Amino acid sequence: MDSEPEMTTTTNSNNIAFKITISILMVVTGSLNTIAAKWADSLKSDGRNFNHPFFQAACMFLGELSCLGVYYILKYSRKNRNQDLENVATTTVNPFIFLPPAFCDVFATSIMYVGLNLTTASSFQMLRGAVIIFTGLLSVAFLGARLKPYKWLGMSIVCLGLVIVGVVSIVYEDNPEVDINAMITGDILIVTAQIIVAVQMVYEQKYLTQYDVHALYAVGYEGLFGLSILGALIPMFYFIHVPKTFSPDPEHRLENILLALKEIRDNPIILLPLGLTVVSIALFNFAGISVTKSLSATTRMVLDSVRTLIIWVCSIPLFGEEFIPWQIVGFIFLINGMFIYNDILIGPYVRSKILPMMSESSVVTIFCGNFWRSSDSANDSDRESLVNGENEE
Repeated sequence: MDSEPEMTTTTNSNNIAFKITISILMVVTGSLNTIAAKWADSLKSDGRNFNHPFFQAACMFLGELSCLGVYYILKYSRKNRNQDLENVATTTVNPFIFLPPAFCDVFATSIMYVGLNLTTASSFQMLRGAVIIFTGLLSVAFLGARLKPYKWLGMSIVCLGLVIVGVVSIVYEDNPEVDINAMITGDILIVTAQIIVAVQMVYEQKYLTQYDVHALYAVGYEGLFGLSILGALIPMFYFIHVPKTFSPDPEHRLENILLALKEIRDNPIILLPLGLTVVSIALFNFAGISVTKSLSATTRMVLDSVRTLIIWVCSIPLFGEEFIPWQIVGFIFLINGMFIYNDILIGPYVRSKILPMMSESSVVTIFCGNFWRSSDSANDSDRESLVNGENEE
């Protein structure tokens, strides 16, 4: 008689433990991904920093590609055990539908790695919050989305936070070895890359959501195409010469794969952050997918905010970044803007606690009610899961 309640309790406990585990895994691996990239940038070989953004991007896509292997292992193991295939894609789709987003991913990731070489890890992570602004604007322009007033407020606050983070990191930089112009260029590149990321997200919303595709399948094929594209481009980049700001290579090549391999041979420690990039991006995608499925996209958004904070805190001792109190203000604006946009905490609190206390006939009450009105359709929910980064790196 008592065995069934005990079994239910055990199942619930295991479920809670799983949710906690994947949440921690997402925060840790997501933080490690950015830290590993900056660690690789800071290592030296032959007196030069390891500055190979396209090679590092290829490592990231290798990590994404590993998700495809995990997908097929899960798929065939379930088939062999005749288990329910609920968690496996049930619709056969042409993998080439992942080619356009893979192109976007290649260019956005490569640009971001170039930017990361020029600026700090904390600024890199915070400035990536600009994707919310561009995704919202592109959704309005190309998908006919109607953003609720509080979303426009959230986007405006995020924009203000981005300005504070960018300006503060430049104004308070007093290291004579740091090229301020290069740092400004890096910040601009990171924000520009978010436009490409937003295009990728809007494409995925418009086309990929039409199919019942497992996220590991989508991430894996985007990794396959991304690695293939970079594999074709990197040899060509060897013959492209750029200003020394973008390449410490003696011959100022856009990407010198031969020099990268030589530097790894001369300083094998470089393999550690590169390997950490591959492993962390694979685990991060798995954890992110699991969080979205088991908890919610908004929970993933909150955890991603924690990741930004961890990267910022860790960058101070690890990479010698200066603690600038004003960055806290920028971070607070960023997080509050993201929370408002995604209707987390603030909107629900206003609707449940403040509006019931106000006079129903008041003009202010009517205005606030319309302003903070929650999403009322499944499509809105789907759109938010996309904006929160179903396929984030």
